[in-house]
Amino acid sequence: MNKKIFSENCNLSSYTTIKVGGVAEYFAEPRSIDEFSYLIKWANLNNQRCQIIGAGSNLLINNIFIKGLVICTKKMKSLKIEPYSGIVEAEAGVMLPTLSNSLAKNGLQGGEWAVGIPGTLGGAIYMNAGTGNLSLAKNLISVKVINNNTNETLEIDTKDIIFEYRFSSFQNNDLGIISAKLHFEPNGNHEKLIQTTKNNLKLRTETQPYHQPSFGSVFKNPENSFAAKLIDDMGLKGFKIGGAEISTIHSNFIINNSSASSKDIHELITVIQQKVLQKKGIFLQPEVRMIGFDYPN
Repeated sequence: MNKKIFSENCNLSSYTTIKVGGVAEYFAEPRSIDEFSYLIKWANLNNQRCQIIGAGSNLLINNIFIKGLVICTKKMKSLKIEPYSGIVEAEAGVMLPTLSNSLAKNGLQGGEWAVGIPGTLGGAIYMNAGTGNLSLAKNLISVKVINNNTNETLEIDTKDIIFEYRFSSFQNNDLGIISAKLHFEPNGNHEKLIQTTKNNLKLRTETQPYHQPSFGSVFKNPENSFAAKLIDDMGLKGFKIGGAEISTIHSNFIINNSSASSKDIHELITVIQQKVLQKKGIFLQPEVRMIGFDYPN
């Protein structure tokens, strides 16, 4: 296998925003769709389990040896924008803030909300990431994927993808997201779009622990309620286990105070779930994906 795109025994902690993670047996950062396809083929030929990560912003990787191949898409970042038609073609590794700022500069409306989300386009589609009732599903035309078992690439129309709150059908199938085609509304007012985007980022940095290692939101909001409020009501703001702490700025954030282990963070998630369940009868579902723990993600 081409050694240039491939490393062995790679520490994954620097590939997650919470800065913890185990060691991947094989690790690769493809720069193109061809390299990505080649890696999937290699994993199949060698019977290696293959796991795909993006910016690692919604990911808890256990501090253990992770068998098989981990592919990080962050270097697949081709982005083409047609300002007149509003058609956008972007690879899976394009960061949402990059997409958001580029849309505003090109006078396209509808992506301003995404500026403060530190994830990739592929991750955002996979997780159906969003804020309030906004998500990329509304702008999606189609997604190009690779079948992890047969290595064939295909394009899937949005109507054939199931999107629900923080869920897409990609969480239940063997298709790796390579790129997507989207449409945003042309709106000649560049200045206003750029300003709105800037304001959205400012609001997010003021109300969330933006500059500390975290996942973003840890739990999905239950129906008719907010996870942060439920955690607040338990008096858990600032509660710590080891180096993991519930943020004092926003209770649905867990931050890593420089020395947290994946075990600390995992335990903290469990304690929050137990307390909220006992007192409120609500089971908080994590939106964080977990790799290397002994139950399904």
